[in-house]
Amino acid sequence: MIYNFVPNLSAFKLNYIHMKKNSFFYAVLLLASVVAFNACTGLKKMKKNQGVIKYTLTPQILEMHGDSVAFSINGKFPEKYYRKKVTCEITPVIKSSNGNEIPLKSVKVQGEKVQDNNTVISFLNGGGFNYSNKIAYTPDMRVCDVLIKVKASAKKKSVDFEPVNIGKGTITTAGLAEKDAKPIFAKDNFVRIIPEEKVATIMYLINQYNVRPQELTKQEMKELKNYLQATVKNPRKNIKGVNISSYASPDGPEDLNDKLSKNRGTSANNVIKEQLKKFEKTNQPGFFNIKSTPEDWEGFQQLMQQSDIPDKDLVLRVLSMYSDPVQREKEIKNISKVYLQIADKILPKLRRAKLKVSVDSIGRSDEEINTTFDTKPQALTIEELLYGATLTKDINRQQKFYQAAINQYASDWRGFNNLGCLYVLQGNLSEAKNNFEKAKSINPGNNVVLNNLGVIALREGDFVKAEEYFKSASGAGNEVNYNLGICALKKGDYNTAVSRFGSYCTFNAALAKLLNGNPDGASKTIDCAEDKERDIMYYLKAIIGARQGNTDLMYNSLRAAISKNPALSQEAKTDMEFFKYFNDETFKSILR
Repeated sequence: MIYNFVPNLSAFKLNYIHMKKNSFFYAVLLLASVVAFNACTGLKKMKKNQGVIKYTLTPQILEMHGDSVAFSINGKFPEKYYRKKVTCEITPVIKSSNGNEIPLKSVKVQGEKVQDNNTVISFLNGGGFNYSNKIAYTPDMRVCDVLIKVKASAKKKSVDFEPVNIGKGTITTAGLAEKDAKPIFAKDNFVRIIPEEKVATIMYLINQYNVRPQELTKQEMKELKNYLQATVKNPRKNIKGVNISSYASPDGPEDLNDKLSKNRGTSANNVIKEQLKKFEKTNQPGFFNIKSTPEDWEGFQQLMQQSDIPDKDLVLRVLSMYSDPVQREKEIKNISKVYLQIADKILPKLRRAKLKVSVDSIGRSDEEINTTFDTKPQALTIEELLYGATLTKDINRQQKFYQAAINQYASDWRGFNNLGCLYVLQGNLSEAKNNFEKAKSINPGNNVVLNNLGVIALREGDFVKAEEYFKSASGAGNEVNYNLGICALKKGDYNTAVSRFGSYCTFNAALAKLLNGNPDGASKTIDCAEDKERDIMYYLKAIIGARQGNTDLMYNSLRAAISKNPALSQEAKTDMEFFKYFNDETFKSILR
C-alpha cells in the first residue's frame, strides 16, 4: 500500500531540530578546546622563547654593606612576546655553593587582559619591571649564584620556566672590619715640681714704718718662721725667692706716702732676711724683690666694696669719676660723715707690707718612684702610682702599679679604670668590664669610663649599645671618635667612618677609605700604620690591587699575606674581590 511509504513529517521535523542542537553543542565544545589549546600553547611558547627576556642585576656581583646585601633587578620583555592573558610570578633565588636555595620576595607582571593590579606588559610593545631588595647577609651567600625563577599562569594552567643565572655573590670585604675599639686610660696628675707660697702681712701705724714687736709674735708670722726653718732643712724644698709688697694708705701728701711705702718695704725685708740669714741663696741677686705702692687705691676700692659703710656707693662713684689721686682724696673728705668711718675702718688696713715666699716642692724622680714602689709602695701617692705605671711597657708591672693604687686609694676611680684597660689589651673582657663597672660606681657619668664600657659592648658584638656609650662619652678624647668610626663602618656609613677615623693609620681606617671609593687613600693609610706588616694589611692591599686592576700589587701583596698566614689562601679562593682572576694561572699558583 502506497500510504506506507509516505514519510512522517512530524517525526522528521523533530529529528532535524535534535540534530541542530547537537551540532551547536559540539561547536561550543570544539571552540572551548581550541581556546584551552591556544592558552596552553601560549605558555609553552613563552617558556620556549624565554631567552629573549633580558635581566640586569645591579651590582653584577652582590656586595655586603653593614650586615645586609642590597641589590636591584631590571627585567625587559620584547615586543610580541608577552601573552595578553598570562600572569608571571618572578622570584629571585640565592643558590649557595652547597646547593641550598634561598627564595626571596616575588614580583608579578601580567598581560593586557588580566584583571589584576600588577605591572602590565604589552603584547605589541613589550615592557619591563624593576625590583629591589635588601636582605640580611648569611655565610651561604659568600659563594652563590643569583637565579631568576618564573612561573607563568593562564587560568588554571601554569608553566615553570628554566631558572636563569643573572649574577654572582657576594663581596664581603666590609665584613673584614676589626673590633679594635680603643679604651682610654685615666691620666695622672703627677707633677714633679709643685710651686708653693707662704704669705704673711706686717701692719703699720699711721705715718710709721717701724715693725712693732707684737707684729713679729702674731700667729701668721710664727707660721712663716716655722715654715722657713723647715723648708731650709728639707732637701725636696727649694726657696726661689721672696717678694715684699709695701703700701701706704691714700691719705696725706703723696710724697710722704711714697717714702712711707718704701721704708715699710725695707723694714719688712730686714725681718725676713733675719729669718733666712743662714740660707746661702739670699746673697743671690734678685732673691729679695721689693715693690712699693705709695697710695693703695686698688686696695682701698676692694675694701670699700666689701664693707658695710653707709653711702659706700657714693665713694665708689667718686673713684670711678676721678683718676687724679689728689682730687679723689679731696672729694672723699668732702663726704665728712663717711670719711670718719673710712679713716677708722678702711685706711688702717692699707698700711702694710706683704711677705710672700716662693718655694718649689720637688717630687720623686722616675728612678725614686720605681725604687720606692719595689720597697715601700704604700709611701707613694695616688698620682705617683698612676704615673709610675707609665714608666714601663711591661703590662704585668703596670698591672701591679694599678692594683696598688686600688688597694691604697680605693675611692679613686682611676685605678679601676686603668686596670680595666690593661685587661682589654689582654683580651680579658670579663675582668675589664668588672673593673669598669667599679670605676663607674665611684664616678657615675664619667665619660672616660662610659667610653670604656662601650669598648666592651663593641668587642662583645653589641654595636647598638656600644654606640650609645660612645655618644655619651663625647669629649673624653680622640678615642671616642675612632670608636664611633667603627660603628659607622659596621653600619655601612663609610663617609662618616672616614671622618671619624681622621688621621688614624689603622686597618679599619684604610678599609673605610677603600669602601668609600678611595683606594689610593686606603693604600697610604696602610703604609703609615705601625702594624702594616700584619697579614690582613697585605690582604687588604691585594684587594686594593684587584679593584684598581694593578696585578703586580695584587699578586705581591697576596703572596706576602699568605706567607704570614697560609689560611688566607682558602679565603682568597672564594673571595669575590678576585673573581676575575679565579682562572688566572698566576693567581692559582699563589693559592696552591
